[in-house]
Amino acid sequence: MTTDRGTQLAALLFKQLGHESRLQIVRLLAEHPRSVGALTEATGLSQPLVSQHLRTLRQTHLVTVERIGREAVYSLADAHVAHVVEDAVAHVLHHQHNPEETS
Repeated sequence: MTTDRGTQLAALLFKQLGHESRLQIVRLLAEHPRSVGALTEATGLSQPLVSQHLRTLRQTHLVTVERIGREAVYSLADAHVAHVVEDAVAHVLHHQHNPEETS
């Protein structure tokens, strides 16, 4: 089976988003940029774990970081990612409430 480059890259994107904590971080960053501390507080995850997820998201260019003084503030690199995540959440919630629908 051969796949085109776009399909390969999309698979990598979904792999990187394939963790509940990273999805939660993306959804929070879609609201507004946040520091590691703010993300730690909002997610309830430990600071090292939030930092690890942010590193993964940065390596795949899904988030960017800006230094403001001593603080690192993270943002989504592209709003399209937030749309993909929100569409996925809406899809699963819709089908959870309407399991008989197949479309």
